[in-house]
Amino acid sequence: MTRIILLMIFLFSMSNATVPGGGYGGFGVGAMIGEPTGLNFKLWRLDDKAYDAGLAWSLSGENSLHLHADYLIHDFSFFSPYSGNFPFYYGIGFRLKFQSKDDNKLGIRIPFGATYHFRKTPIDIFFETVPIVNIIPDTELDFNIVFGARIFFK
Repeated sequence: MTRIILLMIFLFSMSNATVPGGGYGGFGVGAMIGEPTGLNFKLWRLDDKAYDAGLAWSLSGENSLHLHADYLIHDFSFFSPYSGNFPFYYGIGFRLKFQSKDDNKLGIRIPFGATYHFRKTPIDIFFETVPIVNIIPDTELDFNIVFGARIFFK
């Protein structure tokens, strides 16, 4: 598990992309609160595309470890505030949920969200809703909602 986290941080730290409108790109790390609650990582690869990952704890009665990774596409024309930028984003990814030895779940995530990038500070805040189609062990629909913040490093 430690190796996976270190590999993810190493790969994420290799980015030098910038966010349109003067925002900060690169690698971001922060926290997300909601379902699930934990750490969040983001890596900008191109001006409007990024990878996102989470290592969190699910508190929805199941008390389980939650890992996810997504590919995100940002639309910077959705809303243009005076200071900073506020893109809408969407994407696709996967989630692993470790509940018990016999009840682990693998699902496909379809995240939708919005993020506000401060113009002169390497910080963003975000809100995300995510329908999840679990495919292992059974096909079922699940849902996550989180709010979070990250600090970015070039």
